[in-house]
Parts: sequence; C-alpha cells; structure tokens
Amino acid sequence: MSSPRTTPWPLVALFTAGYLAPYLLPTTVGRLDSGLPLSATQAGAIGSALLLSSATAGFLLASRVERIGARALARIGLVLAVLGYGGAALTGAVPAVVAGAVLGGFGSGTVTAVAAVGIAAQRDPHRVTTLGLLGVSALAGVVYLTVPHLGPGHGQPLAAIALAALAVSPLTGRLSVGTATARDRVGRGLLPHRRSGLLLAAAMPCWSLAQNSLWGVSGRIGLSQAHLTEVTVGAVFAIALGAGLLGVVGAGALGPRLGRALPIGAGTALIAACIALSASARDLRTFAAGEIAWNLLYPVVLSYLIGLAASLDPRGRWAVLVGSAGSLGTAAGPLAGSLLSAHAGFPAMGAVLAVGLLVIAVPMTAVALRTTGHPAPVTETVEVVEIPVDTPATAARQAYDTAPPDSFAAASAN
Repeated sequence: MSSPRTTPWPLVALFTAGYLAPYLLPTTVGRLDSGLPLSATQAGAIGSALLLSSATAGFLLASRVERIGARALARIGLVLAVLGYGGAALTGAVPAVVAGAVLGGFGSGTVTAVAAVGIAAQRDPHRVTTLGLLGVSALAGVVYLTVPHLGPGHGQPLAAIALAALAVSPLTGRLSVGTATARDRVGRGLLPHRRSGLLLAAAMPCWSLAQNSLWGVSGRIGLSQAHLTEVTVGAVFAIALGAGLLGVVGAGALGPRLGRALPIGAGTALIAACIALSASARDLRTFAAGEIAWNLLYPVVLSYLIGLAASLDPRGRWAVLVGSAGSLGTAAGPLAGSLLSAHAGFPAMGAVLAVGLLVIAVPMTAVALRTTGHPAPVTETVEVVEIPVDTPATAARQAYDTAPPDSFAAASAN
C-alpha cells in the first residue's frame, strides 16, 4: 500500500462517501418497503430514482470538475447529500422522502465524480480505488450490523449515508481549489481511446444492472424465500462485505500482475454463477454461500473496471463517464430485480441475470485486452514561428560546431 504521505486520503474518503448509497441499497429499499406505505416495486423505484440522480450528476460533471474546482464541487455534493438523505430520514411523507432521495443521490454522484477525476490522475489509480472500496465495504458492513438493532423505520440507512457525508466534509479542505493547469487546458478536446471507451461505457450499464438487480432484492430473498430473520440477513450481509474486504485486499496486492482481461472476464463469469446460486437460495447455507461469494468477487472486478476506465484518459473523463454509465445500470437494478422476481420468481431472475452477464463479459474483456493499461499521453500542439535572424549562416554553423558533445543531451533533459 502507499505510504501515508503519498496516499490521497481525501479522495479515498470521498470515494467511500459517494459509493455508500449503492452499497446500502438492499437495506434502504427493504426499509422503505417495510417502514412506509409502499409496495416492493414502489420502494425499488425510489432506490432507482436515487441512483439515477447520482448517474445524472456524473454525466453533467464529467468534464467540469477541473473548471469548477475539486474543493468547491466536493463541498456542494456533500451538502446536498447531508440535506437530501438527512431530510428523507427525518420525514414520513412519501413525496418528501422521494425528493430527499433524489437530492441526496445527486450529491453522491457529485462526490463520486470529484473522486473519480482525482483518482484517475494518480500514479496508481487501481491502488487508490482498492483503498476506497475497502473503506466503503467496511463502513457498509458496520451499518448492516447496526441497523437491525436500531428499531423499525425507513430512516436509519438514509441517516447513515448523511452522517458519512458529514464526517467527510472536513477533509475537503485538502483538495485543490481548481485543478485545471496549463497542461490540462492543452489536453482538452476529444476523448482519447474513443472506441474502447464507448464500448466499455455501453457495456457497463448492463454489468451494473445485473449486479444490482440481485443486490436490490437480496434482502427479500433472505426474508421471504430463505425464511431468515432481519438480524440473520444483516449478519450475512456484514460477513459478505467482510469477504469483499478480503477480495479488495487481494486485488490490491495483485495489482496489474494478472493484467485486466483475466480478472474482468473470469471474474464476471464467476459472479454470474454466484447470482444464480443466491437467487435460488431456500436456506441459510445456500443464501450465505451465494451472497458471500458474490460480495468477494464483485468489488474485485469493479476495481479492475474502474482502473481500466481511468487508464483510458489521465484527466479522468472516461472514469467519470463509465462510472456514471454504470450508475444507470445500478439505478435500474432495484426496479428490474423487483419486476423480474415479481413476474418470474427469484430463481428465474437469477438465471436471466447470469446469462446476461456471460454475454456482456465478452466485449468488456475485449476492451481490457485491447488497452495497454497506460494512461493516454496528453499531447501538445506546438506552433512553429519563423523568426528572421540576421546572423550569417556560417557563424551559426560555427557556433554549432563548437558546442560541447553533451550540450544537446543537457538541453533535452532540461
């Protein structure tokens, strides 16, 4: 791991705060269903609206983080998250809860965009990403262990997200006021690696939709199909997120040794099997095995996907765009999972999602094989200006003839 001096802890904290809402999706949707006069589909739709708002923020801000400034934009996002999630947690009126979830989701997406741009500019974005995933997995695990003991109601998961945003706020003082440098201004223009970036951005919503279709209904699978208590389901989720911590640590230790194609392709195929297993669970053993294995693999593959997107553009634009495209799939996940399970049942839902993942793994692996893993260089267009010189050509030639042999190397180094 990076030393404390070189690790960008504010970015890690922002990543944690921005990703916490998707990680708490099952308990958030489940609590909305049980704590408010809503059906399971309506609760899933609110979860989808929250994540869709987050994706919208990413698309809007992908190329504006440097212009506005990381510090100002992060503070705006955190304020929106605190107000939105906090307000939704404190009210029982359904319209106010929906409005608060949408506002908080926009704040989460804003914070995530700032973190993604900053991480893409790091020397080793994959390592910083793994640190962020470690933070959000650990925090979400604590919430899953704590929420069942705080009594009924829809507000506890939303309050946890608001408190996390509030706790991260002091660290924004260490972010830059404006990150756009002369080099960045020259680098503005068309996105590099457009074909690979577009293919990855098109595949990412499908990948995320499959993950969050399961994650959005996992609580209901445990409660209604496996006949477990909320405390037991929360304990399984906490253990599963702990397994996710181990997976992220392993991914951080491996780094680029295996490349990106193998973790993304093989990891997605294994995730498909885990989804089918978890969706068909009718007892604690099968449910725990599927959820733990899935949570072990999901953050590993996600870290490589984020690293792949970051490698396509050192300014982080592909990282934000691909992440926001993934948020579109994440947003549709709870509603898609609710509709599929309501009409076909949980096992059929798992089979459909597994097949879809196997199909979408092919283009994602192709992108990983095509890219080298190195950030695209920022090129400058140098305007050549012809300046007339009155010195005779012979004198110029003599001046070059008398130059010491190391002068060109020294000038190049300078």
